[in-house]
Amino acid sequence: MKVVVLDVNGQRVSMSSEKKARRLLEQGKATLVSRDPLVIRLEYAVDLPARPEQVDHSLPGQGKRILLHICCAPCATYTAKRLRDLGFEVTGYWYNPNIHPFSEHERRRETLVQYAQSIDLPVIWEPGYEIVEFMRAIHGQEVFGTRCKICYRMRLTRAAQIAAQKGFDALTTTLLISPYQDQQAIRAIGEQATAEQGIAFFFENFRQGWREHADMTREHALYSQRYCGCVYSEWEALDRSAREAQT
Repeated sequence: MKVVVLDVNGQRVSMSSEKKARRLLEQGKATLVSRDPLVIRLEYAVDLPARPEQVDHSLPGQGKRILLHICCAPCATYTAKRLRDLGFEVTGYWYNPNIHPFSEHERRRETLVQYAQSIDLPVIWEPGYEIVEFMRAIHGQEVFGTRCKICYRMRLTRAAQIAAQKGFDALTTTLLISPYQDQQAIRAIGEQATAEQGIAFFFENFRQGWREHADMTREHALYSQRYCGCVYSEWEALDRSAREAQT
């Protein structure tokens, strides 16, 4: 298991063994930041000697850990690959309280479990199913676009909090790959949520990989859903007049 060690100032010190990290915790010389992945913070500052390093500065993610909010496995295909190609150390994050019904939520989650294992992608799984909170949040604002922004904010706010708590350098989301989502709204909400937590929001137009995402989805035989997630998006996907009925 990879272990990340931070000093008291949040400076990354080294990669340590799990055994050594747990010994530091037992001795009270460090505190636990995250269990999965294992991140510990030392109780003292470390003055690291200057050393020459060969860093490819053309890669924006070189030496950085990024939390990737994942809406579904198909959208994670190209996105996770692209982030790794940019030099990021990628960890996924599952939190999608909008998905309805529960059976659909579980099918998408289980598909991601299988895909993440196949590409060795660590994932932080948000427990539970917060459909009640989601429905309360959009009550009276169910119109397409309006409810979507509420949904983005709900998911990205939680994701930003988790990213900050677990010592990630940045956050992004697979929502940015879909041509059916409001990319500008996602970016604005993501940047606001991360700014409040003191981390960065990584934006790229992942739609450039939409065709590759489709090829990878077929290659891995992933379940590919027919609607975004909420009951209203399902209705709209099946009935072209649904959006007009809401106005």
